[in-house]
Amino acid sequence: MLHAINIENAHEYGNVLPQLHRLRYRQFKERQSYNVPVYNGMEYDQYDTLATVYLVWLGEGGTVRGCSRLNPTDRPYMLKDLWPHMADRPLPCSPFVWEGTRICIEKELPVELRERIKWEVVLGYLEFGLANSITKYIGVMQNYIWRKVFIASGWGAEYLGSERLIDGARTHAGEVLVSPEALQRVRSTTGISEPVLQNPCSVAPQPAASLA
Repeated sequence: MLHAINIENAHEYGNVLPQLHRLRYRQFKERQSYNVPVYNGMEYDQYDTLATVYLVWLGEGGTVRGCSRLNPTDRPYMLKDLWPHMADRPLPCSPFVWEGTRICIEKELPVELRERIKWEVVLGYLEFGLANSITKYIGVMQNYIWRKVFIASGWGAEYLGSERLIDGARTHAGEVLVSPEALQRVRSTTGISEPVLQNPCSVAPQPAASLA
């Protein structure tokens, strides 16, 4: 089952966040050798903040099997800080535009379950977005992720600039628009008609003056 977890409700989920960071360590540090901070077998970086919302897919016994990280663009975010040259247009700074990063699914799971988790994470993006008046998500992802996750789901994606090589992988900055129509397309394409997000996790926009 898919859950939206942030600083406000993390206490309800026991050790889920440490599990999430350990899954990311296995995926991004051990398997892909990302140059990222690690601690005690957990991967993290400066974009794991108090404003972050995690979409987390929990299996039996509350085991983390998949996840993604969401951050509002009126806070520091990866595309703007690290790769602004990958976009040919001004980058957003808005509580209604969020960045999606760190999509991760447990590699050892059966293929059918991995597919189900992938589609539920995509649907979770849309359900969380609609529940929180988010108009679109942006991100920097390898081309195969854009193709096999967002485009293959029926959602579609628009690239923001030219292809670049990051750590030898073909990569684009891109965006996906949030709308009820997009949700219906993804549900139709994936065959998952019921809501997947167990708790939409309402996030009230914070005024810019609160940023210090």
